[in-house]
Amino acid sequence: MTRVLLFGASGFIGGYVRSVLAADPRVAELVTPGRAQHDLIAGDVDGLTALLRATAPDAVVSCVGALGGTATELLAANTLVAAKLLEAAAVAAPRARLVRMGSAGEYGVTDPGRSVREDDPLVPVGAYGVSHVAGTRLFSIADGLDAVSLRVFNPIGPGMSEETLLGRAAARIRTALAEGTDEIQLGPLGAHRDFVDVRDLAALVGSVVLARDVPSRVYNAGSGRAVTAREAVRLLAAEAGWTGTIREAGAGPSRSAAVTWIRADVTRARNELGWTPVRDLETTIKDVWNAGERR
Repeated sequence: MTRVLLFGASGFIGGYVRSVLAADPRVAELVTPGRAQHDLIAGDVDGLTALLRATAPDAVVSCVGALGGTATELLAANTLVAAKLLEAAAVAAPRARLVRMGSAGEYGVTDPGRSVREDDPLVPVGAYGVSHVAGTRLFSIADGLDAVSLRVFNPIGPGMSEETLLGRAAARIRTALAEGTDEIQLGPLGAHRDFVDVRDLAALVGSVVLARDVPSRVYNAGSGRAVTAREAVRLLAAEAGWTGTIREAGAGPSRSAAVTWIRADVTRARNELGWTPVRDLETTIKDVWNAGERR
């Protein structure tokens, strides 16, 4: 039986991870501290160490991080959080399994048509990717600790934020339907992306947390399929029954604008953990739209 300490349980990914862990009979206790109890980004190592001592977890999962902001903010949210977890665990929970969310942004520009593997070169194109490379690297070299990073590709699913492309597209299509307009504007949509259902991602987190042995320090968390962002938005519009024009203008997010192709090789997670993503893009997009309609 396992006691799990989960940070970020109120967020998009963390909420689904919470559901997976709470439903698993192998989890004896699931502790989900909010920011008032301990803010993993702003809080200090001493406070985190005290929480770990009080909780005595068998596993610690961090779904805390930042997609945007200044370089300083990204390093604080994605790199220093990893460092604080390692420092506190070394003192207060040296036998706990530590799990953090990394990013496909760690890879940077990849060759079109090729799936990236966990041991491929890491050449991030901006501060976001750099911040995750550093966090993953800290976990990978943490001697004496059981620390695992998941390189998350493009997580999508019901409840996704407008910080993401499809979350933003859904909100704009919904507004267009409400107002009777026949055009929305988004950034460039020609890049190929690997969209992974957040529920499949949460299942992978559960597999890592509860496996008896985890052979590797890093796992790709993707669908293994690449489609253009344009195709994903087209599927969303079709599900919504909206037939207007999608105008592409401006620039994409700095964290990924230079990356025109990314697709995960998920062989390692399948072979070592028995995990395979089970939801296809069409199903996920239908669920994204229907969830918004029910709100």
